Amino acid sequence: MDTQSLKAFLWVAETGSFSEAAESLHLTQPAVSKRIASLEDQLNVRLFDRINRRVSLTESGRVLLPRAQLILKEVMDARRVLRDMTGEIEGPLKMATSHHVGLHRLPPVLKDFAKSYPKVSPDMAFMDSEKAYEEVLAGRQELAVVTLAPTTNSNLNTYPIWRDDLVFVVGKEHALAEVGELNIESMSKWPAILPGDVTYTGRIVKHLFESREVPLHVAMSTNYLETIKMLVNVGMGWSVLPRCMSDDLVQFELTDVEISRNLGVIWHKARTLSNAAKAFIGSLNEHRDEGIADIPAID
Repeated sequence: MDTQSLKAFLWVAETGSFSEAAESLHLTQPAVSKRIASLEDQLNVRLFDRINRRVSLTESGRVLLPRAQLILKEVMDARRVLRDMTGEIEGPLKMATSHHVGLHRLPPVLKDFAKSYPKVSPDMAFMDSEKAYEEVLAGRQELAVVTLAPTTNSNLNTYPIWRDDLVFVVGKEHALAEVGELNIESMSKWPAILPGDVTYTGRIVKHLFESREVPLHVAMSTNYLETIKMLVNVGMGWSVLPRCMSDDLVQFELTDVEISRNLGVIWHKARTLSNAAKAFIGSLNEHRDEGIADIPAID
């Protein structure tokens, strides 16, 4: 059983498609099919059912899945530990980040990191923060720099880096733009454009209204903050956005309301971090907001 076949198996299982797995692995579809067939021959079981162009795991495939993930993680950890014994800070750094953090917070960190550690090759995957949590917990990403969940996970090391103040905004031509002081009750009368309930930011806003026992009228929902900003800018409704995105919009305060979220770094407690990951966390430390505690030294 070779790791390349296991890797192909994991990609097909995740994407549900031989063609998409081939694209992700930079292989041809026949090459991926050959690796899966070889693995099935070695194990003497069928791992996938192929019905009407749909690919799904068999019972044997579902049993193999977590074990294949563990095997590949152990192999990757072994390679990394052996490489890091030299003390050199080099090699790949597999990490995830959200689109917002990657666009608005990481550029200066990445710029300084690249200058200090030119031999490191960051392999960055952009995804929703909630998905990044799943990837780190599953061992598929070494670390993630994302919006932190409102509650902590006992399996993760979680450290805030930036405080992200959230503000209420409307477009310049929206009727609310001319109103002075507002409160939660008055906002409930107008349609909102917000991230979905599955997102940490969406939950923060929803909890705010629920805690005041005030209904929340969500007219449209999308997880991409840049899209929300566009929709707000053309007058489709009000929203809550990070303060750094409120330019070109009318920003206003609500009576007795102050909301924010934390952006930071997470990694699995059971994971041995590479020298590259430790160095990157050090770079994040150097760019953290004033008043946020330093990340302790990592063994």
